[in-house]
Amino acid sequence: MTDVSLAFDDNEYLPAVAQDADSGEVLMLAYVTEDALERTRETGYAHYYSRSRDELWKKGGTSGHTQRIEEVRVDCDGDALLYLVEQSGGACHTGYESCFYRTVDGEEVGQQVFDPDDVY
Repeated sequence: MTDVSLAFDDNEYLPAVAQDADSGEVLMLAYVTEDALERTRETGYAHYYSRSRDELWKKGGTSGHTQRIEEVRVDCDGDALLYLVEQSGGACHTGYESCFYRTVDGEEVGQQVFDPDDVY
């Protein structure tokens, strides 16, 4: 499947950070399984594994806000991935461009780009 060794955890997950390939903004963190990574590589669109729903999912499958993969990188230990993506619409299910739209003090620093009530 890959040319490098990947260190999936005991639950067979790897964290994957999605980053906008043009702006460099970190969009989200999700988890992948071998199947999700394989589907990502086959289709050219980001696929993840929902631990809460216990299922593979394509980013944007419901919202239409997809992530086209430009490159997948592996960290030095093989235990995390970086998806460099072209984001269509907002990455966060709350309507924000990035899931990292708040500071630890609660200040909103991101931009809401869609109304989740209109999408979900």
